[in-house]
This record gives sequence, C-alpha cells and structure tokens, in this order.
Amino acid sequence: MLVPTVIILVLLVIGFFAFAAYYSELLWYRSVDESGVFVRRIGVHVGLFLVFGAVLGGVVGGNAYLAFRLRPVYIPSSQEQQSLDRYRMALEPVRRLLLIAASVLLGVIAGLSAATQWKTYLLWRHSTPFGSKDPQFGLDTSFFVFKLPWYRFLLDYGFSLLLLTIVAATVVHYLYGGIRVQSGGDRTSDAARVHLSVLLGLFVLLKAVAYVLDRYSLEVSDSTVGRSDFTGLTYTDINAVLPAKTILAWVALICAVLFFANVWRRTWLLPGLGLGSLLVAAVLIGGLYPALFHQLRVKPSEADKESGQITRNIAATRTAYGLDRVVAKSYTTARDTDVAAAASSPTLAAARLIDPYVVSPTFTASQQSQTWYEFPDPLDIDRYTIGGKQVETVVAVREVDASKLNQSQRNWTNERTVYTHGYGFVAAPAAQPDTEGEPKFFAADAFGEYQQQIYFGEESPEYSIVGAPPRSQPVEADDPNAGTTSTYQGKGGVPIGGLFDRLVYAAKYRDTNLLLSSRVNSASQILYDRQPRERVEKVAPWLTVDGDPYPAVVNGRIVWIVDGYTTSNSYPYSTRQELGAATTDIVTKTSSVVAAQDDRRVNYIRNSVKATVDAYSGKVTLYAWDETDPVLKAWRNAFPGTVLDRSFLEKDTQLLSHVRYPEDLFKVQRELYSRYHVTDAKVFYSNNDFWRIPSDPTRSDETQDVPPYYLTVQMPGTAKPSFSLTTPFVPIGNRENLTAFMSVDSDPTDSTAYGTLRVLLVPTSGSGSQTFGPQLAQSSFKSNVGIAQQISLLSRGGASEVDYGNLLTLPAGGGFVYVEPVYVKPASGTARFPTLQLVLVSDGTNAAYGSTLEAALQNLAQGGSPTTGATGGSGGTGSSTSPTPSPSASSGGTTTGGATAVPAQVTALVDEALRIYQEGQRDLQAKDTVGYLSAQTRLQAVLQQLQQLTGSATLPSVGPSSSASATPSAVPSPSPSG
Repeated sequence: MLVPTVIILVLLVIGFFAFAAYYSELLWYRSVDESGVFVRRIGVHVGLFLVFGAVLGGVVGGNAYLAFRLRPVYIPSSQEQQSLDRYRMALEPVRRLLLIAASVLLGVIAGLSAATQWKTYLLWRHSTPFGSKDPQFGLDTSFFVFKLPWYRFLLDYGFSLLLLTIVAATVVHYLYGGIRVQSGGDRTSDAARVHLSVLLGLFVLLKAVAYVLDRYSLEVSDSTVGRSDFTGLTYTDINAVLPAKTILAWVALICAVLFFANVWRRTWLLPGLGLGSLLVAAVLIGGLYPALFHQLRVKPSEADKESGQITRNIAATRTAYGLDRVVAKSYTTARDTDVAAAASSPTLAAARLIDPYVVSPTFTASQQSQTWYEFPDPLDIDRYTIGGKQVETVVAVREVDASKLNQSQRNWTNERTVYTHGYGFVAAPAAQPDTEGEPKFFAADAFGEYQQQIYFGEESPEYSIVGAPPRSQPVEADDPNAGTTSTYQGKGGVPIGGLFDRLVYAAKYRDTNLLLSSRVNSASQILYDRQPRERVEKVAPWLTVDGDPYPAVVNGRIVWIVDGYTTSNSYPYSTRQELGAATTDIVTKTSSVVAAQDDRRVNYIRNSVKATVDAYSGKVTLYAWDETDPVLKAWRNAFPGTVLDRSFLEKDTQLLSHVRYPEDLFKVQRELYSRYHVTDAKVFYSNNDFWRIPSDPTRSDETQDVPPYYLTVQMPGTAKPSFSLTTPFVPIGNRENLTAFMSVDSDPTDSTAYGTLRVLLVPTSGSGSQTFGPQLAQSSFKSNVGIAQQISLLSRGGASEVDYGNLLTLPAGGGFVYVEPVYVKPASGTARFPTLQLVLVSDGTNAAYGSTLEAALQNLAQGGSPTTGATGGSGGTGSSTSPTPSPSASSGGTTTGGATAVPAQVTALVDEALRIYQEGQRDLQAKDTVGYLSAQTRLQAVLQQLQQLTGSATLPSVGPSSSASATPSAVPSPSPSG
C-alpha cells in the first residue's frame, strides 16, 4: 500500500510543478495584457497535438486491431506456429491493454512532433500573397513560403503514419498466422494480402505525391554551382531532374493502382513487378540519368549552362534580403586625400572618439554612485537634439547588480526585495571627450524630467519582489545619490499576495522564501522575464529579435527599443544564410548584453516590427514597420491586435527620432552583399570579384569580423550628413586594400532616405589607386616611429595598458581617412578605467597623431608625424611638432588650434624620467640586469620626447643600446598589397 501511495504523491508533485510552469506563464502574459497570445499559441499546440496524435494513434491501433480480427480461423500446424503459440498465449491477457498503450504512446509522440509545427501551420492557415511569381512554375511566392512547408510536413507525417501502420499490421498478421514465413504453400492469407495491399498502395500513392512536391521543392533546395553555395533549380534540375520526377510520379501512380488491384486479384505478382519497376526507375531515371547528364552535358561548360539559373539566384537573393535597393557608385579616390577638406567635413567633425566598446568601465567609475550598480558592456549609440543640434551620443542606463554587494549584504532579503532596480540614464557626446580624455557627460536635466527607475533591463535580476501596502516603510534602494528608498507603483509584475500564487512561484523558482518571508505581503508583485529581448520574444514568439536593444528617453520615460524580424527559409531561388555566422563578431563573443542570433538558416528577412519595452512598467508595444511584408501580414492575421499600425509610431515623433536601422539585419545584408554585389552570372560563377568583411585589427582575436559602426557620415554625392550604419569591404584572399564602403541611412524622420543602402566602389587595380583597408591602416599606425614612441610612453614600462578604440573608416576629402582613439588605463589596481590619451589618423599615405582629433588632422595635413621640430617637418610643411599626450589621465597640456602647451608636458616627462631613473637604480642595486636595461631603454624614449618638445640637440644614447633615432623623420605608410 505504501508504494502506490508514494507513486501517487510523486505524480501529484510532478503534476503541480508542470501546472505551476504553465499557470505562471499565463499570469505573466496577463501582466503585459497579452494573454490572447498565450491562449492562441497554447490552443494551436493542443489542437495539433490532439488531431495529429489521435489520427496516428487511431490509425495504427485500428489497423493492428483489424489485423487481429482478420486472423485466419485455421492455422496449419508447423514448428513456426508452435513457437508463436507461446507468444499468443502470453499476450492474450494483456492484448487490449497493450494495444491501447502502444496506440496512446505513438499518438503522444506524433502529437508532440506536430505541435512543434505551430508556426508552419499558422503561416499556411493565414497565408497572404506576395504579388510576385517564381520564375520556373509561375506560382505566387506565397506558395513556397507559406504552403509548401506545411505540405511537406503533411507528407512526412503521412509516410510516418503509413510506415508505422504497415509495420504494426505486418507484426499482428505474422503473430496470428496471417503471414507464414516457413509455410510450404501460400505464405499469406487472403485477408492479410488484401489488408497489406491497400496499405502498401497508399504508401506508394503517397510517394507519387512526394515526387510532385519534389518538383517544387527544388526551387528552395541547396546545391553547389561552381564553388558557390546555391539555392534553386540548376540546369541539370530543369532538364533532367524535373522530367525524371514527373516520370517517377506516373510510375508510382501505376504501381499504386497495381497494389489496389490486388484486392481482387490477390496475388503479389503484379504489385511486385510494379514495385520493382519503381525501384529501377528511381535508380536509373531519378539518380543515374541526372548524374550522367550533369557530368556529360553540364560540367564541361558549367559556367555557360548555369548562367540563366545563377541570374535567377542573384535576382531572388537580392530581393529577399532587400539588396535590390542598393545605390552603388564608383568612388575614385585620390592617392593623396585632401586632408584639409576632410578635416572641415561634417563626417570628421562627428568622428566617434568615445568608443562604446571600451569606455563602459569609465562610465562605471564616473557614474556608478553605488557599488551595486553597473553599466552594460558595450554601451549603446543613439542621437539626441541638444541645443537645437543633433548629437551622436553614447548612452547607457545604470542597472542593478546585486552580485556586487559585499558578503555581509548578500542575503535573500536584500537581493530579492531591496536591490530590485537600476536608476538613471547616462549619456555623453560620442565625438567630444573632456580635456582629461573622459566622456563629457550631459547634465542630469538635459533630457528633462523622466521616470528614472529601471525595473526592466538587460542586466535585471532573475526575479524581484516589489510593492508594499499603503503607508508602509519603503525598502527598495532607489536614488543612488540621495540614498533614498521607494516602493514600486507600477503594474508590470504579477500579484503574489495570495497563498496559492506564492505556492505557484515557490514551485517555479524552487524557493521556499517566497512562502516564508514576511517581505512577501498582500500588495507584493513578482517581476520576472525582465530582459527587453525576452519580453518581446514572448509577446511575439514568431519574431526574430535583434541582439542589441538600446535605451532611449522618450516622453518622460526610459524605453528599450528592440528591432524584430520576420524570416523564412523557403523563398524560391534565394540563397540561405546562417544567422549565427552572419551576426557573430568580436562584440557578440565578448559581451553579456549583445547576443548573436542562433544557427537557423534563412533566405528571406525583413525588419518588419519596431518594439518598445518600458523600463519601469515593463509594457511591451509592437509597431508594424514594414507593413507591406507578406510574412508580417500573415502573423498579424494569426495574432490580431498584437501589432499596432505604423501610423501609431509615426505620430510619436519623440520615439520615431530614436529609431535606427537594425544592426543584425545590416550584418546579414553585408555578408550577402559581399558576393551578391556581382550581377554578372559568369563573374559570379568564377568567384573572382567577391569581397569579404575585414577582421577587426584593434582586437586581440583578429579572426572576428570588424563590427558595423553607427556613425554620422555624409556620403559623397549626398546633400547632408546622416546617422548611418557603416562597414568596409576588402577583396577575398589575403589582400587588405579597401574595395568598397557601405552605409545605410538610419534617420527615420526622412522616410525617403531611411534604409537606403549606399555603396562606394573603390578601384582595386593599378598601384597608384589602391586604398588602405583597416588592417593596413592599423599597420601604418604601428609601424610609424613617432606613434610607436607615443604608445611606448603611454605604456610607462608596463605600468599602464593601452587599449585601441574603434578604427573608423570615413569617406572624406576625396578619399578615406582612418581615425582611431587610443585609451590608457592602469595595469593594476581597482581604478582601471580607460581614458582617451591619443588620436591616430591616416589618409592612406601618411599617419599622424595628436592629443585631439583636430591636432592629429593638423599634423596629418602637414605631412604626417613624427616631425623633427618647429622648423622642419619631413613633409616640408614647416608644421609644429605633433602634440604629445601626457602619460597619465590627469596630467598633460591642453591643446588649442593644434598647438600644445609644452611646459605642462615637459614637467610630466621630467617626472616620468626621474621615476624610471630611480627604478633603474633599484634594479642595479639588486643586480637585476634585465630590469636595469629595460629601464634605460624607457628612459631613452622619454628623453627623446623631451628633445623633440624643446628642440634641443640630439641626445646621446642612454644605456647599452637604443634602437630609436632621436630625430626620426616622417614615415610614410606602407603601400597596400594588390
């Protein structure tokens, strides 16, 4: 009696945990006013599970029962049947129970499999026309995107159903004598022959249907043409495979008829001949003939034969990924970029010096306020109108991180009920650091009055308990500057005051404190599933969500803006792209808040939805962005009322001003465009003109693609600068010269320009016309003697670390200018936050540096750096010495109009020289020869800097050796490879 009781209790506990999981999901959807999404989705799941599970279980079980009913009355005695008698006798007491159990088990498996196809079903059920036809069959594209995947599922389900049914019927017929393997006479009874003939006929008939669907599936199948991945019909498919599929469909149909005729003829001869003919035809017509056709007719002149199909593939791929709207123009760059013109251009004026991938620790050090707050890494880029002018801005919100509490503060009460939320929005102009090389933060009132608490963010705790009865003492840590507490007043959580609800969530989180703690009261709410991406994915489970949400202050509230994509992998002739591979770069690999996509392969994508998540209330709002997208139309029909019309977003001008072109979409587009900029089929076949995305030369892992950058750029030929997403391209192979530059307008207030992809085609032939790519630009910086000395000085013999910021490729001055900020941080200690100390610039011929961008450009215009003194730079310009940054974040002269306040720098260098000298003396006393020689080398570099600043005579070498010249000349950058 004890064992059944224990089993029942275990089942009840498991059942309650399962109930808690589903019930808490329903409560969450109610908290965001989207319970209809949950109910609709669960309803479709349950419907598919019941229908397909019941059909398969019923058909298999019914045919097994029918086979039992058709068992022969008299079974000739044989050794085989005597052996089977033992099994029949053993099964007889549990025969019905076993049949029911097996049918239910198979039905559950089939139902679970069918339930996973809920998206496929809903798209088929609510399909809408594309208004375009495929080039081979003349069918609307919606047939391939919406209908064909569902038909393929039904076909696979039908094969599984019939195969299981045939196996079950065959086993029962054999077990009860309808099939006698060792019989000397007729080996099957008439009833078994008729039963199996019908089932096999249905199976072969389904195979005929499969051959017909295979014809259409060829338009979305993958293959290889030449050395390129290819989706769509090839020349062999059109001229050999399609006719073969048609013939095989007719052969299969005839074979099925022969099986059905066996109901009356009751002999296996004709069905056997038909089945044999089908197998032979499948091998010869379906396999051997296309292979020979390809080998003998196509392969000898594949480029010519496949030309028409490649043209179809190029057109379809460009349409499916939105690349058919690219505006490409030739950009013949001058070998000598007009640096003066570039320096005065809007593009250089807005060049981003505050790198959001580097300065998160600086934000934390300056704006953290309390140890339990943190800023995400990396930060985000947006733009705000400050003083009547649009300013590109590095933005972040201060989020709570309870793991930063000291050990005495780490307990359930504090982590779940006190430190529940972040506080405040922090921003700094991207192009304007302060004089200390730190971000120049906007004042707290720059964005007006706004709700500052962050209850829903990228780093929010897994769950928090908030809310309290009226007039109770607030306990939630709030304003970090005032040290105040508050109580959550929003409705974004799930009420958890009742005992049953507390029990549900105690089961969900396996946490008894939710039942026992006095902090959980009648007015309490539980906040969970708080990340913006997660909330949008749950409200719209059919969307693919961008990996980088970003915060904005809109209408007095902080909201997260999230881009959503509709995708398909069934667009005819369009090449598939793996989302994970296309969206992975050094940022997604190292960041905890920027996510790469999964490894799904798609061949159609649209940025169809813009979503917002309120950082205080958690409210999720979806706006239709691409209302012409047929996939979005289908989903809006499936989940009516979930997505608002675009007009609602356009009316909210504040929100609209912060919309930007999505990063993941751009990554996918640039990956495809590196090949599909080629529109000539034969050139595409040869692969000779393909590009690639260069690796990021500023990171230690140089195998990762350079990330796209949001920059304010005025593209050549346009009337004004635009906030844009940009990326460079270099040729395939080992060449690193720039071959193209792509940008996409990201200003939604200009509806005619937003989303316009612009490409500058850079000449790659002729040694005099080649342009540096990012790798070569970085090499020019590292090989420049003056810059190398500055980096060595900033490193302070290992006491500091140098971080290279974003290497920006900027079209300006009739060519390209590369800009790279250099940051310095202490090598050890707690205050290891980077500050901007140097700006490197290159025009593809010379490299220069300065403590500000203006100073660096001035030196570049004078022929590059380093120079020899005030009267004779090597470029022959007579420019003054390049400004030298101080070796620390807090010291150094100021720069005005490119001239440096030398005395402050001299003082800093003298102090540095004295410190190094003292280190060397200590090493000498300790008989540390290696340390002493290292100190002398560093002392040599510092003294050379002093010599350059003061214009004194050339200094003698200090120490046993020196590899640096005291008066290095301006060093041109190395020529890019061809």
